[in-house]
Amino acid sequence: MWRKKMSRQKSSETVRVVLRCRPMNYREIAAGYEGVIDLDVKLGQVCVHNPRSAPGDLSKTFTFDAVYDSNSKQMDLYDETFLPLVDSVLQGFNGTIFAYGQTGTGKTYTMEGVHTDPERRGVIPNAFDHIFTRISRSQNRQYLVRASYLEIYQEEIRDLLAKNQNHRLELKERPDTGVYVKDLISLVTKSVQEIDHLMSVGNRNRSIGATNMNEHSSRSHAIFVITVESSEVRDDGESHIRVGKLNLVDLAGSERQAKTGAQGERLKEATKINLSLSALGNVISSLVDGRSTHVPYRDSKLTRILEDSLGGNAKTIMVATVGPAAYNYEETLTTLRYANRAKNIKNKPRINEDPKEALLREFQEEIARLKTQLEKRSLVRHKRKVTHSGSREESSASEGTEEEWDMDNEKGDEAELHYVKQESERLEREKTAILEDHSLLESEKKCLVAEKERMVDDLQWEIKAKEILLGKVKMMESKLLVGGKNIMDHTNEQQKMLQLRRQEIAEQKRCEREMQQQMEEQDEETLELRETFSSLQQEVELKTKKLKKLFAKLQAVRSETRDLQDEHVKARQELEQTQNELTRELKLRYLIIENFIPPEVKNKLMQRAAFDEEDDHWKLQPIIPG
Repeated sequence: MWRKKMSRQKSSETVRVVLRCRPMNYREIAAGYEGVIDLDVKLGQVCVHNPRSAPGDLSKTFTFDAVYDSNSKQMDLYDETFLPLVDSVLQGFNGTIFAYGQTGTGKTYTMEGVHTDPERRGVIPNAFDHIFTRISRSQNRQYLVRASYLEIYQEEIRDLLAKNQNHRLELKERPDTGVYVKDLISLVTKSVQEIDHLMSVGNRNRSIGATNMNEHSSRSHAIFVITVESSEVRDDGESHIRVGKLNLVDLAGSERQAKTGAQGERLKEATKINLSLSALGNVISSLVDGRSTHVPYRDSKLTRILEDSLGGNAKTIMVATVGPAAYNYEETLTTLRYANRAKNIKNKPRINEDPKEALLREFQEEIARLKTQLEKRSLVRHKRKVTHSGSREESSASEGTEEEWDMDNEKGDEAELHYVKQESERLEREKTAILEDHSLLESEKKCLVAEKERMVDDLQWEIKAKEILLGKVKMMESKLLVGGKNIMDHTNEQQKMLQLRRQEIAEQKRCEREMQQQMEEQDEETLELRETFSSLQQEVELKTKKLKKLFAKLQAVRSETRDLQDEHVKARQELEQTQNELTRELKLRYLIIENFIPPEVKNKLMQRAAFDEEDDHWKLQPIIPG
């Protein structure tokens, strides 16, 4: 259930945030690490204990829309958290699901899971099934589904579906649609198998590498985009199109460089990852801070692509993943704070109706144009049949009326073959009759025979042209999906009822959790109104208890302040380290330029260099011949 707040202009809703904690892995168990996380699944709360704190110190507690422990199932997570968002995409809303957390905490498992095991499939394959199942059960709607897959690696955008993986793409912006990736491939998909194949192809091209935290760590941010266009003819007789876009984002792991053992290329990757995640954190902080007048979306390519998902026109869910072991306490706490800020972001989602750039409308218009050409060809052929008949009676007997022709035309290929055979036999008969007519001169016979042969050639050419047009129509129509017509829904009624029951249970769990959270919040506010005291001693005891509770909160706030200061100090030290490394690299390049490039060449290059504000890159202007 989305938390909504009505404004004067349009409705808004906050980003939905859920937390998932993985189980201890074999390394942590072998090392004997203790757990520092306690989860209250029913209340949606997580408590994290500092392993180095004194015995009496309080734990830090965070409340989210939902929390899932190590026993949580993939399908339960999808039904309770993600299913409503994917449904809204089919209705024309934009939606974003992204996983954030330390390397090795289960982001990729949550998003992708194990494709071969139905019980362990993640958000993305479950979303594939969900979308095409919903389409197959829809009525009186036409759909077009497209997919794109990109990654941001070291602040460069790559198309994971492109043949040339060395080509880098650029971000552009339009006033009507906002930020987009220029030349990103978007392929039409007609089934779960097709879209799943595209994802498999893209995953093979992703940048991964081993670190101390994870043997197969994602070294890039990956975004799989599903665009669902749907068309419906309403009471006004017009076809109205809605376009929903679903961003499925698997972020690279947040990490401290010292702990990952990153060196060389891995260190460079980690630096870029941390800078982009830091930019994402700054955007989140700016959005929840009412005093900020500027949101730094342009600080990284990741934040520019996610601009609509954070404070814009989208429904957004963030999945924060953490590990339970004590040695990850600092990273876990950072993730929890990050997620706790994100849940205060307010978006303003709206249905995208009748956009100018809808590909579905182009397909519909092209199909209509091709069908018009087919109708014209059918009419021309009918006229030729009547014209070339020997007499009105012969025409009536052999060709039939125009209504009969239209009926034959609708029968498809059989009617076409019958027509070709009939016309060919008629022309052969006329050709034979001409050759046997002794009253005609030889030159006249040749002329008439040539005319009949030309007519046969014209007939064959028209048949081929119509076959080409029919092929184009069938090809384009095959890309459009119509519920219950050209998608086979193998789910029987019992399975449908089971799925509906699962959704009802998930909705009930969400409602119960939200009610408990509201009761918890109201409990402290209404405590004094409900209190009655039978004696002065009881009043003193209860107020002393309340005072201790308030004092504990004060201590927790002070502790949180100290932790934030320490975190800022560490972040500043890492940024200083990164700055020093970049400075050393810059000095090395300057040394090479000064010693190995002639001054006149350097001056020419500097004159050609221009800084592109939009792409945040220096570019060399092309040489204009004099």
